[in-house]
Amino acid sequence: MATPFFEKLKNSLVKTKKNFSGKIDQLINYSGVYDEDFFEELEEILILSDIGYESTTAIIDRTREKISRENITDKDQVKNAIKEVIKDMLHSDDEETFHKPAVILVVGVNGVGKTTTIGKMAQYFKNQGDQVMIAAADTFRAAAVEQVEIWAERSGAQIIKNATGADPSSVVFDAIQSAKSRKADVLICDTAGRLHNKENLMKELSKMNRIITKEKENFHFYRYLVLDATSGSNALSQVEIFQEATGLEGIILTKLDGSAKGGIIIPIKTQKGLSVKYVGTGEGIDDIQPFEAEDYVDILFE
Repeated sequence: MATPFFEKLKNSLVKTKKNFSGKIDQLINYSGVYDEDFFEELEEILILSDIGYESTTAIIDRTREKISRENITDKDQVKNAIKEVIKDMLHSDDEETFHKPAVILVVGVNGVGKTTTIGKMAQYFKNQGDQVMIAAADTFRAAAVEQVEIWAERSGAQIIKNATGADPSSVVFDAIQSAKSRKADVLICDTAGRLHNKENLMKELSKMNRIITKEKENFHFYRYLVLDATSGSNALSQVEIFQEATGLEGIILTKLDGSAKGGIIIPIKTQKGLSVKYVGTGEGIDDIQPFEAEDYVDILFE
């Protein structure tokens, strides 16, 4: 039986599914012969689905080899072969389990839905019975602190903040000390996303990294990059920037419900080695959930 999480993910992927598997179905149904023309058209569909050239080439090569090796001619089996190849590429044997108490450093450019995501994450952990704190460490924008305050109030999380313009790292430091004394289960740290001042941003995030890493005996540390699903292949360049600045454990993908570009999940994993950990599936405070790669592929090929 489909879980509520599965149904929410399915509803969020309607546009991506139409753009992706709808076209693959058409191609398979009209082809009948799985020759170079077929694979050229499949390549075009995959690239236009924001899977990118490198990942598309890998999918094509593995599918061609699988069809040849297993002597596949049936249309349903061809579709299943593509599905199994993608599922295998997204599979990880070494997925890290989330442990508590935890500090989550949330990074990302302005406009991707970072603050909203932090509010949803706070609610997600509160729903599990956790004591949650939020560090308002985007101190350069007064509006950012105000937004975090609103989400903290809605979710029932405690907030640690400082004056506008204060050193962001000092907010993180104070929040960690407070989280220790209050025995919080999860501390979520907001950060600035000013890419036009990349050098300062890098220094700022590196400093936060050092402060949190010093507390590794007291907390598990996770760095998550928030990406907007509607940005498609532009998301990969953001991954590179923040990998360099702070290192990353995973991705939180927002606005999946409003995008036909959910195919970006594949190159994030296959080219950048990062798994999507959570997905935003709507605008409500409860509209975030852990991402399951197997469910994602099953939905795309239903």
